[in-house]
Amino acid sequence: MSPYSLVLNSPAILCPIVGIIGLMIGSFLNVVIYRLPIMMQRGWKQECQEFLELPDSNQPEDTFNLALPDSHCPSCNAEIKWYQNIPVLSYLLLQGKCAHCHTHISLRYPFVEALTGLLSIIVAYQLGGQIETLFALLLTWTLIALSGIDFDHQLLPDNIILPMLWLGLFLSLFTVFTDPVSSIIGAIAGYLFLWTIYQLFKLLTGKEGMGYGDFKLLALLGAWLGWQYLPLIILLSSLVGALIGTSMIIFIKQDKNMPIPFGPYLAIAGWIALLWGDQLNTLYLTKSGLL
Repeated sequence: MSPYSLVLNSPAILCPIVGIIGLMIGSFLNVVIYRLPIMMQRGWKQECQEFLELPDSNQPEDTFNLALPDSHCPSCNAEIKWYQNIPVLSYLLLQGKCAHCHTHISLRYPFVEALTGLLSIIVAYQLGGQIETLFALLLTWTLIALSGIDFDHQLLPDNIILPMLWLGLFLSLFTVFTDPVSSIIGAIAGYLFLWTIYQLFKLLTGKEGMGYGDFKLLALLGAWLGWQYLPLIILLSSLVGALIGTSMIIFIKQDKNMPIPFGPYLAIAGWIALLWGDQLNTLYLTKSGLL
């Protein structure tokens, strides 16, 4: 057996390798979650200036993208060395503080890294060494990034969602997760379902209950998994949202009137459906007497 086949066919080897890759991807996702909204805001500002024909500032903005500038402490601006940026481990060795000014580092950074590593291991263990695993990992990492951005800014960027939606439709041509018909119907039904709920809620209350990014995210999940999983995703996201929302109100005294992003709940439900959708659908149909 070749080394390549040995890795793919042995969960004891595959899972740790995928977990290490997941930790490194998690470090990159922290960059995406923090920098992408700032990049988008700068782009919107420039577009507004051009549209309104306003004069540009005489001071050009520094280069800011996912690669530049190098990672640095936001408090003292000291450059973070590569050995201070090892996922999770560096945070523990530095005791959660900057090596230069000793300012506390947000627990979010190791949390996202550890979460990405853990979910990557679960995907690898559940699906094994097959082509579906590679794309399931890509979807998992995408959902983590979208959840982080939506939690911070109540924003689900089109430049992440739309390419992934098209990728889901493309994968259906090869029946990676679902067939083309189910994928196309899933994308359409996913978008229209939440869009209809949005319009009805706005008609009845005069308020906007969710954003268009939520419609697109459910369309993305429908494109990847097929329309058959949409009822499960909607049900799970509602349950997760109710549990987390109630917990936040009770335990951290969050204002009931404060908007809560729905994207993370859709992401959690979509990820669960990705790995255990068949079993959950079968369980529901059996318990309800429909199967």
